[in-house]
Amino acid sequence: MTFAATILTLYPEMFPGPLGISLAGKALERGDWSCETVNPRDFATDKHRTVDDTPAGGGAGMVLKCDVMATALDSVPAGRPILAMTPRGKPITQERIREIASGPGVTIICGRFEGFDERLFEARPDIEEVSLADIVLSGGEPAALAILDACIRLLPGVMGAASSGTEESFEDGLLEYPQYTRPQEWEGRTIPEVLRSGDHAKIAAWRKSKSEEITRLRRPDLWERHEGVRDQSASGARRKDKETDQ
Repeated sequence: MTFAATILTLYPEMFPGPLGISLAGKALERGDWSCETVNPRDFATDKHRTVDDTPAGGGAGMVLKCDVMATALDSVPAGRPILAMTPRGKPITQERIREIASGPGVTIICGRFEGFDERLFEARPDIEEVSLADIVLSGGEPAALAILDACIRLLPGVMGAASSGTEESFEDGLLEYPQYTRPQEWEGRTIPEVLRSGDHAKIAAWRKSKSEEITRLRRPDLWERHEGVRDQSASGARRKDKETDQ
C-alpha cells in the first residue's frame, strides 16, 4: 500500500524538495509513497486569486481565509489524518509519527502569514493543529517536510535494518545512547571497552544506562514523563499479580 501525502501549500515547488533524494527519494521512485500538492490559490474565486486578508480587529500581517482554505481542503481525498502546521499547535511526537506512518497517508496544511482564520478549525474539527518545536518559521513547509521525512523512513523497506527505526531517540521515551565507530582510537580518545567486549548483555545494559543518564541531564521533561510511564507500568503489574494471587 502506498503512503499518500497531500500538502496544501502556496509554494508547491518546495515539494518533494529534499524528500526527492536519498532514502526518501528512492522510496518515492519505487512507489512506496506519493507526493501531491494542492495550491489554495486555485480555489480562490476572485481575479487576483486572493487567499488572505487583513486581521479582524486590526493588527499587522495577513490571515489565511477560511473559505478558500476549506474549499481546497475539501478537494483532498478523505480518510487520512489532517495536520495543520501552526506554532500554537501541539508538538508532534515520535509516537504520533509512528501512528501516521502505519496508516494510508496524511494531509498537511502549511500555514503562512499570521496563520489561519479560526473558523477553519471550528468548521473542520478533524484538523489537528501541530507544531514541530517551540520556534516560529516563515511558513509551514519546512515543518511539513520534516514530518513527512519522519514518516517515510518508517515505511516498510525504506531503511535497511528493521531495528534502525526502533533503536533511536524518543522511540522508548528516552534519548539515544552514544554511538561510536572506527578508528578505535582518535585524538587520544578510545571507544568504550564494553562496546568492544562482544558481551551483548553488557552492551545492552550500558546503552540503556547511558540513554537514561543523557535523558535525565539534557531533557528532564522527557525523563519525568518516562519515569511516570514506568511507575504506572509497575503499578499495573503489581495489581495484576495481586489479582492472580487472589
